[in-house]
Amino acid sequence: MSKKQYFVVILILGALSTISPFSIDMYLPGFPSIAKNLGTSIANVQLSLTSYLVGIAIGQLFYGPLLDRFGRKKPLYIGLLIYVLASMACAWSNSVENLILMRFVQAIGGCAGMVAAQAMVRDIFPVNKTAQAMALLMLVIAVSPMIAPTVGGFVTAHYDWHTVFMILAGITLVILMASYFFLPDGAKPDHEVSLKPKQVVKKYVEVTKNRQFLVYMLIGGVAGAAPFAYISGSADVFMNIYGVTEQQYGWIFALLAFSMIGSTQLNHILLKKFTSEQIIKVALTYQTIIGFAMILGVWNGWLNVYTLIGMMFIFLTGHGLCNPNAAALTLAPFSRNAGSAAAMMGSMRMAMGGVVSGAVSIFHNGTASPMVIMMTFCAVGGLLTLVIDTNQKKVEKKRKALEDEKHHSMAV
Repeated sequence: MSKKQYFVVILILGALSTISPFSIDMYLPGFPSIAKNLGTSIANVQLSLTSYLVGIAIGQLFYGPLLDRFGRKKPLYIGLLIYVLASMACAWSNSVENLILMRFVQAIGGCAGMVAAQAMVRDIFPVNKTAQAMALLMLVIAVSPMIAPTVGGFVTAHYDWHTVFMILAGITLVILMASYFFLPDGAKPDHEVSLKPKQVVKKYVEVTKNRQFLVYMLIGGVAGAAPFAYISGSADVFMNIYGVTEQQYGWIFALLAFSMIGSTQLNHILLKKFTSEQIIKVALTYQTIIGFAMILGVWNGWLNVYTLIGMMFIFLTGHGLCNPNAAALTLAPFSRNAGSAAAMMGSMRMAMGGVVSGAVSIFHNGTASPMVIMMTFCAVGGLLTLVIDTNQKKVEKKRKALEDEKHHSMAV
């Protein structure tokens, strides 16, 4: 593969991976406009984000087996076509209920790009180049939260929210054509892969029997849902409560996205001196402290827009530290069934994100309280899961030591 081909393939795979992040972030500045245009509340518009996250959670579980059974390209093309049509339907929505439904369908189609891109990295590149390719892919994905809201804010301010969805449809259509003409086929169809529900469920059940997987999937799922509380509530908080414009909101979102990206890069340095478990514990501890400080500040009206942004910046750095370490520990026990484990982990995170964003919508009260409370709830939930597991391990270790001592005494 020439350098030019390598660049093109990475660019297309990166574009496929960013479809869902762009779909989440790009329309956030339009929340107030959507609510006004559809004659509904911000809380109801937030449910369109929840439905998208639920769609991704469900879709990921199905695309893994489909991509193995039918090859990478056919399920990818069908998924992207569904996404394009659903995006146009979102743009033409005349009620919030229709928007919520079409966002769910859009997610089912869009997550094909995310799952297929990760699978095709393993197919296209040799083993010694896979890590490098994945790192470049992650870099492309990391940039999307910084660009999408800024572009969305500009489009909403100068055109309208409908245009955002038409742009998403247009971009994805270009990605679909680029995938058809320039992307290698990847793995061939494997007709031995069973699509019977019983066999698929059996694989997932087998994965969940591993204790380490379960514990760190829960930690990553619960603690990792905190950014979704922020994503769901931030448009209303910053634009309606603090009065920033759509474009200013885009820049705020980009800054806070940088906090997560920057701390992810810092993680590489910290791992040279500390274990993943230690980093997770410290990150969740200081997120919990900052979270309660935000709740107290919002409750008493102590925080202006700058202090809230500053505290959220510090809080979200914890996500950049916790998330990759929890993912690594979740998948560490598997040499076989790694694909099923990864799909289940991703699905769990998106499902929790859907629950948390839904809670922000349900408890919407015209203040920043629902957002910061749910962010703190996620950090506390992750920390409690870690503490409980650590204590159980200590008890089991002590019990085993006593049993060994007892057996030794009986032998003597």
